[in-house]
Amino acid sequence: MWKYIAKRILLALLTAFIILSLTFILIKLLPVQRFLGTTEQRTAYYENEVRLGYLYSSDAEIDGIDYADKITYDDGSVKYYYKTPVMQQYFNWLGNIVTKWDWGKSVEIKPNVDVTVIIGERIGTSMKLNIISVIFSVPIGIALGIWAALKKNSLTDHIISTIVMVFIALPGFVLITFLMLMLCYRNAILPSQWPNPTDPTSRKVLGYILPVFCLSFSSICGYCRFVRAELCEVMESEYLLLARTKGLTRGQAIVRHALKNAMVPIFPSIIAEFLSIMGGSMILEGLYGIPGIGDLFIKSMSASAPDYSVLFVDMAIFTTFGLLAGVLLDMSYGFIDPRIRMGAR
Repeated sequence: MWKYIAKRILLALLTAFIILSLTFILIKLLPVQRFLGTTEQRTAYYENEVRLGYLYSSDAEIDGIDYADKITYDDGSVKYYYKTPVMQQYFNWLGNIVTKWDWGKSVEIKPNVDVTVIIGERIGTSMKLNIISVIFSVPIGIALGIWAALKKNSLTDHIISTIVMVFIALPGFVLITFLMLMLCYRNAILPSQWPNPTDPTSRKVLGYILPVFCLSFSSICGYCRFVRAELCEVMESEYLLLARTKGLTRGQAIVRHALKNAMVPIFPSIIAEFLSIMGGSMILEGLYGIPGIGDLFIKSMSASAPDYSVLFVDMAIFTTFGLLAGVLLDMSYGFIDPRIRMGAR
């Protein structure tokens, strides 16, 4: 088992390396946007790019090479900045990370602040929001799925299944846009933006309602559909019929046997669901003004000049979370059901 786990972790790290490498190269192949700002701001921006190995500077124009930008100073001197070849940028990026653990500094969001510090300030908000969403969505979704399965082919089952089919395809950012319009701007029941740290506790609590509901809604529908399908399949199995013939009531057979076996593939999916919520909160954080890493990802791309260092660290976090969730998902099957041998041929 441990050999299999180690193999999966190594494969996850290799996959993360490939994903991040391709992301870096493809983004760097895009045309360089000229940084807008004062002469001092532009100089600081480009000198940081030079330090990281993404650009190089020259006091004179180089024939036959297009410069990324040119800065003319008050004393009449001129400095040209040229784009370093993409693969050289890539190896410089890897070298900075491996040898100095230097992911770079922000140039737009928080100028000259280390990107790991910026991520550390924001990741707690995203984690807290998504954990609360999972806490709400898991019991509600499982309960609705069990109820629909027990009432299979009844009016209750049809109503729940119809609602699930309609709303499971509704993106969270569409739902929060509609709810913000109805509950925040037209009726002023809930805050229209994420509360500030100085706001009273009551406003902070109200600020969680919309994003938690919108993040939980699709998860509730997914759990409901999954639990209903698994439980219906288990309830039609032969061993459950045998339990009924031995004298167990329908309720006893469901609680002692059906639910236990139906939960085997469901509990590991909670881990994957947490990561899907993390990805879905990216746009939602931007719409509601939540200071999390999802909002940071959008801001780093939509800045006047892309904040590459912030973008790559944010991408590394999402990629690592996703791959480790896959490893934990596979590991959890063996712990939940001992009959499953991990790594067996």
